[in-house]
Amino acid sequence: MGRKRKGRAISGWLVVDKPAGVTSTAIVNKVRWALQAQKAGHAGTLDPAATGVLAVALGEATKTVPYITDALKCYRFMVRLGQATTTDDAEGAVIATAETRPTDAEIEAALAGFRGEIEQVPPQFSAVKVEGERAYDIARAGEEMELVARPLWVESLEIIARPDPDHVELEMVCGKGGYVRSIARDLGDALGCHGHVAWLRRTWSGPFDASEGLSLAQIEALAHDPALDTHLRPVEAGLADLPELPATPEGAARLRNGNPGMVLASQAAYGDEAWASYQGRPVAVGIYKAGELHPSRVFNLA
Repeated sequence: MGRKRKGRAISGWLVVDKPAGVTSTAIVNKVRWALQAQKAGHAGTLDPAATGVLAVALGEATKTVPYITDALKCYRFMVRLGQATTTDDAEGAVIATAETRPTDAEIEAALAGFRGEIEQVPPQFSAVKVEGERAYDIARAGEEMELVARPLWVESLEIIARPDPDHVELEMVCGKGGYVRSIARDLGDALGCHGHVAWLRRTWSGPFDASEGLSLAQIEALAHDPALDTHLRPVEAGLADLPELPATPEGAARLRNGNPGMVLASQAAYGDEAWASYQGRPVAVGIYKAGELHPSRVFNLA
């Protein structure tokens, strides 16, 4: 018999506006403590120096994390031109400099090569695994490594401001697995002047917006207070990009047991991934086939 988890069996999403200087894991731990929750996780790591939306999933909402991780995300960031650093951001030591500075037109022309389906090599200081070890652990030991390029979908990448010759502010909307630090590094290389991220903010991630997020100070002030529960978004907020299929009473009962269940007609096509609801609550996620949902994840919600 498994050991019973300590804490409340609470489910939902809490949107946090992460401050600089703390890790994403530390934010999750703080939220879990403040809500006395049994289970918590997050949808997409932010570097410690980065700020912005960090969506924390609680309880049954953790089953929807992959759908937020896969969703489009928006980043605002400042590129410091003329300097390359060990970490590709302002936290690292400067390892190369250049005197030349590109014009706005040259930057705009270079950005075209970073839109659409691109290949991106992660930073040396990143969480990717190399032969079972995290790249940042290898980098901290002073070793360099060859990291494999990964595909990234960049929906848009635009100039927001050019405050001075040394800096350009950009906004990027991209898919899963994007490294903004790699964009800054590679853009600087393409312009022949080097570059790194001076600051970074994730403004939205899937359905969650930083403007709706609680600050760390607010979470600490509301810790163990029922008022914090009122800020929770429902589990189904993590399923916003999937079609909803209302289940019949019999279908809902079958789905809860992990079996295919009957659902009512919807906009979903045969073979689409979708989620079934009953009396306004999510029951399961799965594949829609001929009037039934074949579940891959089942929700245990009261």
